[in-house]
Amino acid sequence: MTTNEKKRLSVIACKVRMGIVESTHSAKCGHPGGSLSAADMFTYLYFKELNIDPRNPKWEDRDRFVLSKGHTAPGLYAALAHRGFFPVEDLKTLRHTGSYLQGHPNMNYVPGVDMSTGSLGQGISCACGMALGLKHQGKTARVYTLLGDGEIQEGQVWEACMFAAHYKLDNFVAIVDNNGLQIDGAIDKVMSPYPIVDKLESFGFHVIAIDGHDFDQIEAALNTAKTVQGKPTAIVMKTTKGKDVSFMENNAGWHGKAPNDAEYEQAMHELKAILAELEGN
Repeated sequence: MTTNEKKRLSVIACKVRMGIVESTHSAKCGHPGGSLSAADMFTYLYFKELNIDPRNPKWEDRDRFVLSKGHTAPGLYAALAHRGFFPVEDLKTLRHTGSYLQGHPNMNYVPGVDMSTGSLGQGISCACGMALGLKHQGKTARVYTLLGDGEIQEGQVWEACMFAAHYKLDNFVAIVDNNGLQIDGAIDKVMSPYPIVDKLESFGFHVIAIDGHDFDQIEAALNTAKTVQGKPTAIVMKTTKGKDVSFMENNAGWHGKAPNDAEYEQAMHELKAILAELEGN
């Protein structure tokens, strides 16, 4: 990846993070921690990887993305807004009465959302069905899903993994956001899913472990996934919960809590400083 391309994506990712903070502050609720940890992957997917058209969100030949960890909708919404699916200003209406941007993604109301999600474990199952359906239709579109590392404690996730391997879904990529924290604390203390890579490999996936904040590694992993034949791919990305907001980083308390006015000002000050440095201002 060129320096200019990496800079472009880094600028967008910072704006996505600002959108996460803006929306959850406005809503006075929501899930900023896991949205911030996945912001770089959201950015890469929507600004480089996915074959999509914001002017035609239901285009039949588009790639599909399913947010299996649906509570991190603020991150998805921010990426969709900056990609042009709907106005960035609407992020401030998150979870407000009458807003189409509710706490979990709704495919019936939000342009660019391919599946309504929220109940953990169900998203990956829907994504597998999409991938198999596309194969039956002879389409070359691909399906991507993002799971939380706490989410993979759900048994349904592993049923879906068996399904993906059994049907040789090489048009399917499962991405695990391994930020190490869930609502009740460290995942290895609550109900350890480790070793994640070994388990996914034993279920028949081609598995790639990466730093989820490194665009070069994200790009290499997704490019490799397109070359894999006869099996699904899983990308296990190590991330920092609350990434780039100092008081949220690696703090389980920010899994499902919105910043108050003072915290909002501090978070936006930090993110604006990062943005200014990236843009050379």
